Amino acid sequence: MKILIYYGTTEGQTRKIAEFVAKQLGGDEVTIVDATNVPAALDLDQFDAAFLAASVHMHKYQPALVEFARDHHSKLNLIPSLFISVSLAAAGDDPDDRKGLAECERKFKAETEWTPKQVLEVAGAFRFTKYDFFKSWVMRRIAKEKKVKANPHQDLELTDWEGLARDIKAFRAQTRA
Repeated sequence: MKILIYYGTTEGQTRKIAEFVAKQLGGDEVTIVDATNVPAALDLDQFDAAFLAASVHMHKYQPALVEFARDHHSKLNLIPSLFISVSLAAAGDDPDDRKGLAECERKFKAETEWTPKQVLEVAGAFRFTKYDFFKSWVMRRIAKEKKVKANPHQDLELTDWEGLARDIKAFRAQTRA
């Protein structure tokens, strides 16, 4: 099976997630594409399935990934496709955070006209080593509000790798069936 993994990332956690997903799909022919560095020869018709992954920042996903989903929604709607929504909101169970994440996903689907077969909400990371002073300050406040113990000099991953592996394997099994 030929699978496209197309991702948008800001600080690198979604790239790490995309690479992890590719490893879970061992045995399949997997192509990973960064939304900001798309090869000219990329042809969606050559793929049997597609996984798109993007992270939420300021209530939006990366524009390059949104554009790709909008431009290719017709093909994406015809093949097994999965959307991986990466956010800090996915790490907790705060009803307001979950409501906000659901709204981001709803807007994304409406804007792109892509209806993935499944959406996975995956926790991201605090990437303090990648933040400038202001963003670090904001993210420390968010961590404190959410009662997350974070060292502002170290990154903190919240991604549930075992859960993600389980979800990818289940989607793969459904796709093959």
